[in-house]
Amino acid sequence: MKKRYLLAPGPTPVPERALLSMAQPIIHHRTPQFSEVFREAAELLKYVFQTKEDVLILASSGTGAMEGSIVNLFSPGDEVIAVNGGKFGERWGKIGEAYGLKVHWVKVEWGKAVNPAVIKEILDKNPAIKGVLSQASETSTTVQHPVKELAEITRTRECLLIVDGITAVGVTDIPMDAWGIDVLISGSQKAFMLPPGLAFVALSERAWKYADKAKCPRFYFDFKKERKNLAKQTTAYTPAVSLITGLKEVLLMIKEEGLENVFARHERLARAARASMEALGLKLLAPQSPSFAATGVYLPDGLDGKKFVKYIRDELGVTLAGGQDHLEGRIIRIAHLGYIDTFDMITAVASIEMALNKFGRKVALGSGVGAAEECLLGGYK
Repeated sequence: MKKRYLLAPGPTPVPERALLSMAQPIIHHRTPQFSEVFREAAELLKYVFQTKEDVLILASSGTGAMEGSIVNLFSPGDEVIAVNGGKFGERWGKIGEAYGLKVHWVKVEWGKAVNPAVIKEILDKNPAIKGVLSQASETSTTVQHPVKELAEITRTRECLLIVDGITAVGVTDIPMDAWGIDVLISGSQKAFMLPPGLAFVALSERAWKYADKAKCPRFYFDFKKERKNLAKQTTAYTPAVSLITGLKEVLLMIKEEGLENVFARHERLARAARASMEALGLKLLAPQSPSFAATGVYLPDGLDGKKFVKYIRDELGVTLAGGQDHLEGRIIRIAHLGYIDTFDMITAVASIEMALNKFGRKVALGSGVGAAEECLLGGYK
């Protein structure tokens, strides 16, 4: 028998409480009973997004909300900035180009955050730019971008800040209204502790005004149509009924814990992950601006990262993530978001210690675990 531990940055573990709620007999989506569940979930989403605005619930992956943000807010020929510091920043620009937008690419070295001064300079030189597309947490590089500073630049201009918060919302403090973020996106399989299948997106008042003028084609991802139906406590098209039932449950769990405590838990786990990897002599991928959602580290030279991750998954029962593109086989990424707690982190670190020794990179067993425990002990008063 082998117990499995899911410690990759999406999908993340689903709490038993949510699994039980989703295992209930399914109800019809055009009934008062479902409308009440949907209403509660939609209202609780505002709490997590820290907004008074509507939060749309889409049956899609987070990429659907990204695409929806492009087609609902812009017209072919509009100019936007895409912060490309990883696979998902690259995705922003590719979606924009697919719909005929003129994309100003801002390429950022993987493992580093964008410099807000660079964005300001481009906007100063190109006042016609209508949007800045960025991640809050770039999952592929485990970097946290300076969203607050970007919002300070865009909110005084005729330019929207559109933020992919898929591995940031519910992980770290990213108050949509207080910072002046125009569009904030997330997805069910990250900090929301659910299986994949739901995307969430909230728009500011001024973003909705852009939606009145946008000319890009759209049908399924029609935000105005979804907003109209949200007011009726339903969706424009068939919703993911069981996932929304689970969504209500996990949102209640988040509210019961309290956002400040949720953020503190994620920060504590992130610090433990970084301390443990440094204790093992591994170099952090994003030392200057690390995400609280996941920690990336370089593996020792000459070690086959794909075989390393496979061994930990198949032989030790712990699923971590490897690298993408030029980082494939060179890094591992440890998740610490959502339904992950103290001893999940200890398990992750112990598995890496054991695997390093298995692959001939001798480390003192317990050295990484000990460093993690020092950080984690602060969570127990």
